[in-house]
Amino acid sequence: MSETPTHSLPQRPPTAQELGLGRDRGLPPSKRVTLENWQGWPWNRWSYQHIDELIPCAIIGASTDASVGLRDDGPREIDVGFTTTGGRRRRLTTFLRQTCTDGFLVLHRGRIVMEVYDNGMTPTSRHLLQSVSKSITGTVAGILADRGLLDVGRPVSDYVPELASTSFKDATVRHLLDMTAGTRFSEDYEDPESDICRYESAAGWRPGEPGDSASLLDYAAQLPNHRRHGDVFEYRSILTDLLGVVMERAGDGRFAQLTSDLLWAPMGAADPALITLDPGGNPMTDGGIAVTLRDLARFGLLHARGGEARGRQVVPPTWIADTLEANDACLRACRRPGSDTLERFPDGHYRNQWWVPVSRGHVLLGMGIYGQFLYVDLEADVVIAKMSTLPFPLDPGVSADHRRAFAAIVQALGEGV
Repeated sequence: MSETPTHSLPQRPPTAQELGLGRDRGLPPSKRVTLENWQGWPWNRWSYQHIDELIPCAIIGASTDASVGLRDDGPREIDVGFTTTGGRRRRLTTFLRQTCTDGFLVLHRGRIVMEVYDNGMTPTSRHLLQSVSKSITGTVAGILADRGLLDVGRPVSDYVPELASTSFKDATVRHLLDMTAGTRFSEDYEDPESDICRYESAAGWRPGEPGDSASLLDYAAQLPNHRRHGDVFEYRSILTDLLGVVMERAGDGRFAQLTSDLLWAPMGAADPALITLDPGGNPMTDGGIAVTLRDLARFGLLHARGGEARGRQVVPPTWIADTLEANDACLRACRRPGSDTLERFPDGHYRNQWWVPVSRGHVLLGMGIYGQFLYVDLEADVVIAKMSTLPFPLDPGVSADHRRAFAAIVQALGEGV
């Protein structure tokens, strides 16, 4: 997979307001955001901050006590320069504008050193995270495991008996966490016939057609395997959604409530979050969480602090260490031919629903389509949260340029800029 961008970036992307987008029935069809068009550009410029107006959602409650304070000494810009994958020098402020940034926040040692909003977003706006949601899901799974409620070595069918006679019969919870199940599932966001696009109809993210699966479980039950469970890491979002169902059964509660009780409130989130639900009421844990920019940064800070917030251990430090280090089975699965990490992060791995760019390193990375990022450098004590609405779902070169920009920020902060 080439790291040279294949899509051009807009010089000055218009905002949702400038485009006149919304849900008002009186709007012209080209301006009205619907279930048919909300994920595409430019309609995503509006929809990502209004997901609960399009899809049923559950509320993830925030802290009823004081939220974790983020020290803020006033507005500041870190306009560093960096070299893109194409060999060009780019200023951070230009890059943020061209990548359709809705919100961007940098924490250094727990202090806000840069905070930018655009496209009508404010500190209290909730923005869809897409696959950064997976990292929140994996973290809640780690808390459940630490409390003895979830055994990651047990078969998935022990928790979800409906899958006992399907291709998931011999898959374990660990296979879901690390995406090493042998399930055949194509995740090409720009192919309307791919599994991910057809699956989104079952998830309630696209209009359904006669004969479509009624829920994520119905869709998953039809999937075959194309390799042995545990052999190879292959990125497939449906595995995270199944993990969410497993967690609900193991924790004896709905995902939104479990996440509120175990993570969101204890870590000191200031605002409630949202998660979309499929027609059967199942949580779309792979990409359906929407949060404020500052609360996403707080989630990153929680990991930079070894899982501790407000003097309380929220996430087991052993879980964070395991995510960064992985084990031999995980590393083998990420090094075998066909693994998605060989193309994206040849020296890294995928563990517990996080990307780790360099195995046994100090950076955790959450990534979502259309430009969502959470970058946590534990060694440098830097957290970078970015929410965007790009014109395309995925471009490896543009993603690589984001990581280069983040690394330049970390370096500049280390030099006292």
